[in-house]
Amino acid sequence: MKILVTGGSGFIGANFIHHILEKYPNYQVVNLDKLTYSGNTTNTQRWDHDQRYKFIHGDICDHITVENAMRDADIVVHFAAESHVDRSVLSAREFVMTNVIGTQTLLDVAKKVEVTRFHHVSTDEVFGELGVNDDAFTEDTPYDPRSPYSASKAASDHLVRAYHHTHGLPITISNCTNNYGPYHFPEKLIPLTITNLIEGEKATVYGKGKQIRDWLHVSDHCSAIDLILHNGRDGETYGIGGNNQPTNLAIVEKIIELLGKSVKEDIEFVGDRPGHDFRYDIDYTKITQELGWKPEMTLDTGLAQTVTWFKKNESWWKPLRNRDYDAYMKQNMKSKQISI
Repeated sequence: MKILVTGGSGFIGANFIHHILEKYPNYQVVNLDKLTYSGNTTNTQRWDHDQRYKFIHGDICDHITVENAMRDADIVVHFAAESHVDRSVLSAREFVMTNVIGTQTLLDVAKKVEVTRFHHVSTDEVFGELGVNDDAFTEDTPYDPRSPYSASKAASDHLVRAYHHTHGLPITISNCTNNYGPYHFPEKLIPLTITNLIEGEKATVYGKGKQIRDWLHVSDHCSAIDLILHNGRDGETYGIGGNNQPTNLAIVEKIIELLGKSVKEDIEFVGDRPGHDFRYDIDYTKITQELGWKPEMTLDTGLAQTVTWFKKNESWWKPLRNRDYDAYMKQNMKSKQISI
């Protein structure tokens, strides 16, 4: 089996590559990544000299690059996306280009080369927000995106389904809740809180921290996608959730506890984000009933492991925090003799 992974140098994509190459000794992986600010070749460097792994530096919006990367691939797993909501509020153009045009380019090539499965990784944010007592999102929840990021992901979801219905392209889609774990770029809530506290800074919390997210450890997300690829039904969508519903403030307080810090002294409340959704949650009954999947990592265990990983891997995240990322990446790419 040969799998093309787009965005495989990012957080979830890199973890998925580790999952596949560790589990399936006869599988090959091609990683196509543009290496924007959140893409990092060190995330997958353990496979650099493994003949089963190939890295291609390129843009999913470029048809020729995509066709070269997808040649002979059996499956495409599409992670590549601009994903940080705050950045989409400041500038939406990059989100439309990557998440919509990039997906359309991949779909055109997948149709041309006749892949056996195109799996599209999406988000629960396409469904809008939930009130405190609302039922969780399901695969049948109407779309109601509320940020430029979620609107661009909603558009890409619709394109994937359209290529299935119009062209017969074999597809599956997964909508997941908030991921956390190793290699998480330190701009999102959990890694930002951990790295702030390790460096002696305060943990920042939007508003009063009452927003609620469902947290999914990235290892559970990877195992779910693995099952969908091998056993999921063509044309179907699967919701993937973590069965964890703390407030953002509770997450921050737990990390403070794990790092031996003070809740009273180490939290700074800041102004809320424009259009900040209150709550997300996904009912994952369908994937449990059809494929036998359910999350294995509890939030307490997953957070403890994640805090330990960041404590042990300061050399990975400090260049990203210290704004030395461009120089760091250029040096890293120079050592691989790849232009950036």
